[in-house]
Formats: sequence, structure tokens, C-alpha cells
Amino acid sequence: MVLEATMICVDNSEWMRNGDYSPTRFQAQADAVNLICGAKTQSNPENTVGVLTMAGKGVRVLVTPTSDLGKILACMHGLEIGGEMNLAAGIQVAQLALKHRQNKKQQQRIIVFSGSPVKYDKKVLEMIGRKLKKNSVALDVVNFGEEDDAKTEKLEALVAAVNNNESSHIVHVPPGSNALSDVLISTPIFTGDGEGGSGFAAAAAAAAAGGVSGYDFGVDPNLDPELALALRVSMEEERARQEAAAKKAADEASKQDKGEQQSTSQDATMTESTGAAASEAENKTTDLTDDENALLQQALAMSMDEPAAAASVATRDTDMSEAAADDQDLALALQLSVQESAKEQSSETDMSNLLADQSFVSSILASLPGVDPNDPSVKDLLASMQSQSQTGEKEDEDKDKAPKEEDK
Repeated sequence: MVLEATMICVDNSEWMRNGDYSPTRFQAQADAVNLICGAKTQSNPENTVGVLTMAGKGVRVLVTPTSDLGKILACMHGLEIGGEMNLAAGIQVAQLALKHRQNKKQQQRIIVFSGSPVKYDKKVLEMIGRKLKKNSVALDVVNFGEEDDAKTEKLEALVAAVNNNESSHIVHVPPGSNALSDVLISTPIFTGDGEGGSGFAAAAAAAAAGGVSGYDFGVDPNLDPELALALRVSMEEERARQEAAAKKAADEASKQDKGEQQSTSQDATMTESTGAAASEAENKTTDLTDDENALLQQALAMSMDEPAAAASVATRDTDMSEAAADDQDLALALQLSVQESAKEQSSETDMSNLLADQSFVSSILASLPGVDPNDPSVKDLLASMQSQSQTGEKEDEDKDKAPKEEDK
């Protein structure tokens, strides 16, 4: 593998707006630059690549020689198209940039993309070529775009003046359906002096030639096993990520369905519970009303049953007398109860007779210590007791007379 520092001279003149190369000359040139930068950095980790523009306000170095492929590819975005290409100034600035490279062991190479007419004379270009040869700088020229015999002759003279041991090359790319990068893949500019190039270059060449290679991801594991492994791991991770995302989406959908079902069941349960509560309240109200009505009816029945109760008592007395006539033991019990009540009445009558005897009461009161029978209050008490006894006797006589009159 060749240790090399390369400067790529990009043509960004107004001629690059033409669409004879798909999609435009400038875009086809940018794709080819990206492909060459990748091939150079992949062939040797210590290789460096720089980029400059030859048109516009002047020659401008976009990136000095570096091994950072990302920086190299980023510099191609946003380039402005305008002006005319200054081939001689571009080659001289590229030689100066290579002269100040960090690793002096790197071989020097300039790659020029020429898509517009060349305004310099043949002798001037030959002089520039001899200077490059003297400083051991190799030169590769990609001639595309404007088809002019004078242009082709000038560029070939330039390469011939620089060429040393077939280290410099020129490639003519006519307009057509093939992309500029596809044509350059099979040229020494891309493969590196017929050394076969790196695994990156071989994979790109196989993809361009056959369309689809027989290897996974279009990379031969024998030529670049690390790249093939990295691609395989990346594909597996992407597949796992997609499966996890699909599973997560399915789980979320199922959870949403379950949530909707639960909410529906909860709504139905709430409706049922509300209806049950309302029915219970109605039942309680009805029960209270029924209880109040029952109590009212019971009170009315009790008030209606009072005369009937008196009649039932009389009826029970009659029934008891009739039952006593039938049962001798019951008759004897009734006779004994009547005798006891008669004795109690007689004793009460005797007590009232004794209290009615004023002389007896006065003698008892005189025998009590501290009691004066002649006291007016005592006399009044005795008089009132006597009057009460007389009133009770009259009432008893009236009660005795009433049944007799009824019997008559």
C-alpha cells in the first residue's frame, strides 16, 4: 500500500451547471470526489486528502490534507458555482499545500477535474508539468464536459510533462448515461497504479460492474473482514430495533383496547349502582310510608277496640261464671275469692265505724302524749273524718239500691 498525500482540484465554474452528466456536471464531479477520497483513506490509514476549488473569486483551499473522511466529505456541501476555472493557479496552490504536509514520507499526488475550457497555452502547461516532475509530484487529470481538441491536447501535454515511470494518468470521460464515478472506478486514478486498491475500491468496482455481488452487503469478507462484520452487526441491530419498536407499538395498542373496555365496564357498573341506589331509596321511602300507615291503622283499631274490650270483659265474666258451673274446682276457687273480698270490705267497714265513733277517737288521742283533744285543729280533723265516713255510707247504700231497682 502506497503512503500518499493527495490534493483534489475541483472545477466549480459556470460550465458545471450543464446537465449532460447526470444529474449535473457539478453533482457528478462531487460524487466522484467523494468516492476517490474514500478509496484513498481506506487504502492506508495514514493517507491524507485535501480539497481546493479552482473557480469563483479565486483558488480556495477547502480542506488541507487530512485523514478525517467526514471533514473531507462535508466540505463539498454548499459550494458556490461561478466564474472561470484557473487551472495553472489551482495546480500551483495544490503543490504548495502538499509541500507543507506533516508527514514528509508521503508521496505527493494532485488530481485535477477539468470540466470547462482551458485558457492557458500548451507551453505554459508543459512548464508547470516539468516543475511538478522536478518536485516529485504525480498528476492525474479527469477530462470531462467540454469536448475540444485543443483542450484534450493541452491536458495530454501537461500529463506527459509530469509523467515519471507511468505515475501520472489522464482519463477522458464522454457524456452519457454512465455516472462519472462509475467510469473512474476501473481507471488507475481510482485503483492506484494497478495495485488493485483497497477492499473499499474492490467492493465499489464489483458493485459497479455486476450491479449486485454475491456477498452480503456487496462486500467480500476475504478482502475486508472488518467492514463486512461491521455491516452485519449494524444490520442485526437495526433489525432488533425495528422488532422492538413493532412489539412496543402492539403492546400500546392492546393496552389502549383494554383501557377502553375497562372504562366501558366501569361506566356500566356506575350506572347499575346508581339505579340500585335510587331503587333502594325509593324502597326505603315506601317502607317508611307503609310503617306510618300501619301505625295509624293500629291506633285506629285500638281506639275502636276500647268499647269492644269492655264488652269482652263482661263476656269473659259471664264465661267464667258459666265455666264455674261446669267445673267444681273453679267454682270453689271463685267462692273463696268472693269470701276474701267480703272480709276485706267488712274490715274496712269496721275501721270506718270505729273512726266514726268520736268518743273512741277522742280517748285514743287523749292517751297520746302531747296531743290535746280540745284543740280546734284536732276537732276540725275529727269532724271532717266523720263527714267523709257518712258520705261513703250513703254512696254504698245508693249502689246497693241501684241493682235492686234494675232487677225490678
